[in-house]
Amino acid sequence: MSLTVDYYFAPQSPWTYLGHERFTEIACAANATVRVLPVDLGGKVFPVSGGLPLAKRAPQRQAYRLVELQRFANYLNQPINLQPKYFPVNPDDAAQLIIAVDMNEGTDAAMALAGAILRAVWVEDRNIADPNELAALLAAAGLPARRLDDAHSQAVHERYEIDSQLAIDAGVFGAPSYVIDGEIFWGQDRLDFVARRLAQG
Repeated sequence: MSLTVDYYFAPQSPWTYLGHERFTEIACAANATVRVLPVDLGGKVFPVSGGLPLAKRAPQRQAYRLVELQRFANYLNQPINLQPKYFPVNPDDAAQLIIAVDMNEGTDAAMALAGAILRAVWVEDRNIADPNELAALLAAAGLPARRLDDAHSQAVHERYEIDSQLAIDAGVFGAPSYVIDGEIFWGQDRLDFVARRLAQG
């Protein structure tokens, strides 16, 4: 029997970027159902889970983060810009666009757009808070331009709030987090464990 993975992430997260493509492949190979759940990490999840925005972390932690990002990028053979021009960036519009696409176009389209948005930040130096950039990403994905308007709808805003609360209720405290039958796997470096769990059925 195939399982469902609740995929909690933030569209500005470098760790989500590094794991997104692999997670997509793992879920597809296992015939798993993915629930696409971009969440308000900084505004909702961190305040109740003890997380700190990057700028408020100790210098040692900030420095080591860069080492680990480059280490994983090299290991995974993925390009990354450690100091992107548009980071930190407000992720809300991008997150809500992914939700609007998920609600109207389905999981595959939402996952593909999420991957493009993550790459836009961490490879292409694009500003995902700019509606023109989001429109361009939609167009490149072959998705309707009207989804940009949908992203500002009450229904999408409410789902963003609900999904962020679901993350809190599930015990999620960072991104990406993959939750399978209540079991949390935090971080792209736990994807091997995700694959094993999905293989168990």
